Amino acid sequence: MHKNMILPNMVTLCGLLCGIFSITLTIMGSYFNAAVAILLAGVFDGLDGKVARLIKGTSDFGVQLDSLVDVVSFGVAPAMLLFHWQFRQFQEVGIMAAFVFVACGALRLARFNVQTKKISNLFFVGLPIPAAAAMISASILFVYQFDLYAFAHLYLFFFIMVFALAILMVSTLPYYSFKNLGFLKMRPFNTVVILVVVLFFIGSKPGIAIFILMSAYIISGFVLLPLRKRLLAKERAKEGANYI
Repeated sequence: MHKNMILPNMVTLCGLLCGIFSITLTIMGSYFNAAVAILLAGVFDGLDGKVARLIKGTSDFGVQLDSLVDVVSFGVAPAMLLFHWQFRQFQEVGIMAAFVFVACGALRLARFNVQTKKISNLFFVGLPIPAAAAMISASILFVYQFDLYAFAHLYLFFFIMVFALAILMVSTLPYYSFKNLGFLKMRPFNTVVILVVVLFFIGSKPGIAIFILMSAYIISGFVLLPLRKRLLAKERAKEGANYI
């Protein structure tokens, strides 16, 4: 393993640690903290690729490791969390709901690995599994923040959410990849102001803020669908790349 690969892979493994920690907390019945651990895993998932590109440590090994970690931290961990928190009373039905989420997440990751060199890096094809897991975690934080966990039919909301997220993951809807962040190219002061506002919004009411942000991202796939060809054509003209 090249020395430049060590740091980004360690960041990836930190995400795995968060996923295992979430599963452990779920088994212990600490569902709120388990949801937070999944969100923390998402932070590491967002950092590993950027660190790899920054120090020129990208590799096929890192891509495969990242996908394996994603299956655990964003597939198994949220599925177990929902099963123990809401679905356990339905036994086999609850198990199958958890299985569908993990299976669709794994299929989406396998498709991404196959297509990663054939498609534009401007969009993801289908909802990324970290975003699906973040939506589940954000919903749990939202429920706890407003004391909605005693609602009699709360499980129906999460049953619908699990199957909807599973379908979105294996869909062909375009989701912005955030690999080309335009606002970072602005003046440093303006960038800092935007980041401070976003962090204040999330820090003051994390349950509401993350829930709104993830809901908006999920809806964005439907909004971007009719605009996808136009945006890709603009990217081709700018970079001269050949994408499908």
